[in-house]
Amino acid sequence: MNLEKVVFGFFVVLAATLNFGFFLGDIDDPTMHNRYELFAAVVVNLIATVLKFGDRTQLGAVHLATSLVADLQLIAAALVLGYAAYVSTAGLTAATTASIVSLSGGALLANLVSVVLLVVETASFHRG
Repeated sequence: MNLEKVVFGFFVVLAATLNFGFFLGDIDDPTMHNRYELFAAVVVNLIATVLKFGDRTQLGAVHLATSLVADLQLIAAALVLGYAAYVSTAGLTAATTASIVSLSGGALLANLVSVVLLVVETASFHRG
């Protein structure tokens, strides 16, 4: 068993599950989307991105691209949340929450593509 592959797979799947946990719920209800879960999703996605930098294969490039997309969307969601919660006088409204959740939904799609790539890569691995 390759410990590096285990750690890589762990962070890829954890990134997807944390993102899914934040995404799940009524799109415009701020009480159903925990800001700390979004923060955890951002941090774990960034860790997963760093782990993907060493792979120089074509599949590795696609892994990195999906991770960068997820990072970009989750960071944008966190910035919108931060602005709404700490700067805006309107606070965290239903419309703002919907925007945040929509951004995390795009990141979730990128994470799911990454998980599918991981499964395909693992299933196609042949011991020689």
